[in-house]
Amino acid sequence: MDADVIIVGAGPTGLMLAGELRLGGVRAVVLERRPEFRETPKASGLGGQILDLLHYRGQLEKVTAACSGPIPAPRFPFGGVHVDLSRLPDPPLHALPLAQAQLERLLDERARELGADVRRGHEVIAVVQDDATVTADVRGPDGPYQVTAHYVVGCDGPRSRIRDLAGIAFPGTSYPEVNRLGMVTLPDEVTVLDSGDLEVAGLGRIPAGFTRTERGVFAFGAMAKGELSVFTTEDDLTDYDDDVPMTLEEFQGSIRRVLGVDLPLGEPRRLSRFTFHARQAEQYGKGRIFLAGDAAHLFPATGVAINAGTLDAVNLAWKLAAAVNGWAPADLLDTYHAERHLAGARTLRHTQAQVALRRGLDPAADALREVFEELLTDEQPARRIGAMIAGTDIRYPVAGADPLLGTFVPDLTLLTEQGTISVAELMRTARPVFLDLADRADLREIAQPWEGRVDIHTAKTEDRPADALLIRPDACIVWTASTDGPTLQEALTTWFGQPSLH
Repeated sequence: MDADVIIVGAGPTGLMLAGELRLGGVRAVVLERRPEFRETPKASGLGGQILDLLHYRGQLEKVTAACSGPIPAPRFPFGGVHVDLSRLPDPPLHALPLAQAQLERLLDERARELGADVRRGHEVIAVVQDDATVTADVRGPDGPYQVTAHYVVGCDGPRSRIRDLAGIAFPGTSYPEVNRLGMVTLPDEVTVLDSGDLEVAGLGRIPAGFTRTERGVFAFGAMAKGELSVFTTEDDLTDYDDDVPMTLEEFQGSIRRVLGVDLPLGEPRRLSRFTFHARQAEQYGKGRIFLAGDAAHLFPATGVAINAGTLDAVNLAWKLAAAVNGWAPADLLDTYHAERHLAGARTLRHTQAQVALRRGLDPAADALREVFEELLTDEQPARRIGAMIAGTDIRYPVAGADPLLGTFVPDLTLLTEQGTISVAELMRTARPVFLDLADRADLREIAQPWEGRVDIHTAKTEDRPADALLIRPDACIVWTASTDGPTLQEALTTWFGQPSLH
């Protein structure tokens, strides 16, 4: 066996998966067809629940330090309107200004530090599985070769070869619109007014926000350091190659078509284009082949794909590690599809709702957006929409009645005999945690046979959510002492297998 898990694709999802597998003691090899890091601009920010997970792994400080600019106020686009969370003292959604290329470098460095084998310029051309193994035919710089492992995970994007080789359907819709984004220096002919409007010499004023015409949508925002972020969307049936960078001329042509005028642009700092799809794989796993990230789902809105994909990776990694290490319950790997397909479907729903909001051009659509924006001035609707975008509203189907079950464990401050610690610090090593918050010796005794794979901690905390919590490596709560569902022994067996023999 050459490896335990083969990961196809070295984007954020694949690299996150590699690091998480290494934390679980699994030999991971990442095969990426591109010989170098992709420099074509993709996502320009990172947000949602993955930031909490990075904090729990002790990596958020490093990611924040790599950001390209100051952390913006929590204000996010949603279907052609803006969700302004800056009025809330504790917004449910945050984002960091981090280019995808930089994120990939950070995750690559992390995966290699943990011992993952990352191979660039190695293209998987075929995959064959049997009852015990998966074999990948690879075309590398020195010629063809094979890699055999227990499992393969396709993190190879929208046109996933692994998904096609596994015979997994990818139903859904592709929208005819093309979106173009440019970050440019502010030219001398353009002035940003105090109102946020643009004053353009020879053209007049362009109002802040979204300008809709019969030909598409134009939007802009003033950035720090004298830069301007400009965006267009228009219907276009051209099939663009994502690896071919957009030119300034192409971007100016799109602005001209949408606005009907030529807008002066300064020096480009970033130019990118993207199309929108609403697709979800029918299965996230088939035999020993699994899918994650864009290979499993595509969403018709910005700002959610990396969050969803990397959370796929964190959910899958510890379950694959349990299977490789021989203690996984029989149906544990099936829960990956059950949980992340549910999460993907919910993300797909709110991003498709954004399509309906942004594509309408008649007075009725304008009225809908105005009503929606008015609702968002109230705290509860703003919180709910923010949680949807962040992915924090997902509750996995875990047996029991306690509303904490199936949710992300909060970062409680814990007082122990050794001093003060946080839940985040307990999750650094990506191991399961049994957290006794009420000095319940009876519960610790039940958990003791699992101590080889479950860390047992006793602590006190203010306003404790329950007498005890059982927490998976992906920070999901799967048992509480206050639940009317399974016993602690049943929950430990369900998620972490039979007790250790030692």
